[in-house]
Amino acid sequence: MDGTTELHQTPLYDLHLSLGAKMVPFAGYDMPVQYRMGVMKEHLHTRAACGLFDVSHMGQVILRPLSGDVADAALALERLVPVDVLGLKTGRQRYAMFTDEAGGMLDDLMVARWDDALFLVVNAACKDADIAHLRAALSDTCEILVQDRALIALQGPDAAAALARLVPGIETMRFMDARAFGDLWISRSGYTGEDGYEISLPAAGVHDFATRLLDMPEVAPIGLGARDSLRLEAGLCLYGHDIDTGTTPVAAGLTWAIQKTRRAGGARAGGFPGADVILAQLSDGAETARVGLRPEGRAPMREGVALFADGTGGEPIGRVTSGGFGPSVGGPVAMGYLPAPLSSPGTRVYGEVRGKRMAVDVAALPFVQQGYKR
Repeated sequence: MDGTTELHQTPLYDLHLSLGAKMVPFAGYDMPVQYRMGVMKEHLHTRAACGLFDVSHMGQVILRPLSGDVADAALALERLVPVDVLGLKTGRQRYAMFTDEAGGMLDDLMVARWDDALFLVVNAACKDADIAHLRAALSDTCEILVQDRALIALQGPDAAAALARLVPGIETMRFMDARAFGDLWISRSGYTGEDGYEISLPAAGVHDFATRLLDMPEVAPIGLGARDSLRLEAGLCLYGHDIDTGTTPVAAGLTWAIQKTRRAGGARAGGFPGADVILAQLSDGAETARVGLRPEGRAPMREGVALFADGTGGEPIGRVTSGGFGPSVGGPVAMGYLPAPLSSPGTRVYGEVRGKRMAVDVAALPFVQQGYKR
């Protein structure tokens, strides 16, 4: 960021400082990258017990249909995303992505359906552009209400037991359920591969709510460092790294998010930006594919490492888009893109690190077993 640009602060900024957080610039905000426990222990604590994340930098938007019929908002949003929003049941949430005319992704997001509106959570770095995109395309159909609320995530196998002490009833929710508990808008979802919840609540109440959670012995504060290693082990994409306008949902391995009704022959096939490109790739495949990667040895392969078919010569055939050490895996893990014919698990390629080519094997994603409450 430009050094003259003032960073935004989330409503939990003072709490982060009191907990000894190391703060860093991220998506225009001053955010905690780690606390006193350190990234490795924070990661493992989340996998074993429960971690609390501040994600208030994310964008929260309500689409309220002008007609009063939430189906009209769903059909309107389908003009921008390739997923089945109309078929989303009340009280459920779905992963989606905004696409452009070339089939690339402008952002990925979560969409929840309420009785009278849709609730969207978009990425922090893209939220201004996303909101402008929504207003330009949907203002004829929806009132677009940007929410000034806090957002926290409670993740890990003990998340349900911890949150239920403060919000009885959340333990009955299934993965991707989305419900309102008074002023709390809660979904059973997250970005770690573990069971957990994302909780939107008024900014004025988040300090007290977060403190009550952190007073529980199984709950620890977790920063951006562990959030990244957790999502990488879970095989989850980070926008601007693993996915962007240069990658289609098919190349990115996100075809599971495009329901049959939006595909060729479906009841509401196409009708979204880049549909001709994406539908053709759904039929014929993409030239490249996002893959999991397991480098040999202990040295991580970071974003930007070039990938080669041969250990000694030749031109690059792909690159690493996310990489680091996987504490739960006990070794380096990465994701990247390779030509589709070389994307099968077990295929050996080579990453060039400091001028030396190191062996790396294509691996199945995710690297860790998911803990979602199905």
